[in-house]
Amino acid sequence: MRKALRWLLALTVLISTLGTATVATAAGPEATDIKDRLLAIPGMSLVQEKPYPGYRFFVLNYTQPVDHRRPSAGTFEQRITVLHKDESRPTVFYTSGYNVSTTPGRREPTQIVDGNQVSMEYRYFTPSRPADPADWSKLTIWQAASDQHRIFEALKPVYSKKWLSTGGSKGGMTATYYERFYPRDMDGVVAYVAPNDVVNDEDSAYDRFFATVGTKECRDRLNGVQREALVRREPLEKRYAAYAADNGYTFDTVGSLDKAYEAVVLDYVWGFWQYSLLSTCDTIPADAKNATDDEIWDSVDSISGFSFYTDQGLDTYTPYYFQAASQLGAPTIRFPHIERKYIRYGYQPPSNFVPDSIRIPRFDRYAMADVDNWVRHNAHRMLFVYGQNDPWGAERFRVGKGAKDSYVLTAPGLNHGANVAGLIPGEKAFATARILEWAGVPASAVEAAKPLARFDAKLDVRDVEREPTLRP
Repeated sequence: MRKALRWLLALTVLISTLGTATVATAAGPEATDIKDRLLAIPGMSLVQEKPYPGYRFFVLNYTQPVDHRRPSAGTFEQRITVLHKDESRPTVFYTSGYNVSTTPGRREPTQIVDGNQVSMEYRYFTPSRPADPADWSKLTIWQAASDQHRIFEALKPVYSKKWLSTGGSKGGMTATYYERFYPRDMDGVVAYVAPNDVVNDEDSAYDRFFATVGTKECRDRLNGVQREALVRREPLEKRYAAYAADNGYTFDTVGSLDKAYEAVVLDYVWGFWQYSLLSTCDTIPADAKNATDDEIWDSVDSISGFSFYTDQGLDTYTPYYFQAASQLGAPTIRFPHIERKYIRYGYQPPSNFVPDSIRIPRFDRYAMADVDNWVRHNAHRMLFVYGQNDPWGAERFRVGKGAKDSYVLTAPGLNHGANVAGLIPGEKAFATARILEWAGVPASAVEAAKPLARFDAKLDVRDVEREPTLRP
């Protein structure tokens, strides 16, 4: 009997070894082309390959479980892209926290380390969404972090060198959450302009920001236009109704044209500082009370966008608003320059921008507090970059005594597009050196503290990531 058991155990080990060898061979020496290696990964399929000089660029689908705690409960296809440089180079894992672009693009850390880049579409953003009726309760920061973890584990045998994660705005939040739940995956994190709403009901930091940002002259211009747009609500809403009719816009989700109009106007000041620079304030009407209706309309539309709070404008961002209403939180600010009689709704809660057909769970007030506490005490090789004039930086991540090799830096005068290149020279060199060292490049490159790849105007994205006004 003992001999039989020993023989059975030996056979089991042999079968296991053969199975492992078969898998290794499928993705190893016999599959020398990078496309073959990627497609040898179980669950990976090719959507398209696009040429770009010096790179291979792949749009792929990767099969993910809807619920990482119950993988047998269904799957969906998650869209990712791979910008392939060389398997001997470091790899940057990027996500915007929204849709993924299917056009070749290189984020700042990717240029700095001259590496590969893997980009992930956030779950529930179309087409990376489970089939209808989707179970929206599985749209959580942990489930999304687990998506990244599975993608990393699948690609690590192909890209075996150092990995960094990065993202801007909601992507910076996403990179931070990923690090919190899977701190052993990445060798470093570069999070840009990442909001950190620890206590959803306490937003006084934003009020203090708007009281001092920029110059008084610029603040007065913006406040004047915003107030005047509400004073002239009746004639401008007639124009809005005609604009909506001409473009086929509807307002079922937000509830009415009146609610949508006020939401657009109340986004105006925030939107300017999020996306514009102080130097462009001279484009804002200086005397709002004597400005024409066209001037008020055009200024608000150019910054906030009258199309956004329509059903058609909101649809793409339903997953964001769901998360803001269930875990992320959202800011609420005061408008001391506008009399109360002109404001009917104030900043509306994110649940107002989610279709009634989607059930939103009770808000999880512990989710952001947990991440914030983890970052303060456990951050390791994390770099947070903020813009001095970006409203979202009013509530930001901070590192405490328990953090190691982690930093929070601010780019003077910059907005929601702040990056390492916009830091003061000493901090720019320091941040670049840390990114290079985390990526495992030679010491001589770390000491030089300069990007290893030359700037490419088509490939390198340097402008602020354009997202909905007042949304990270």
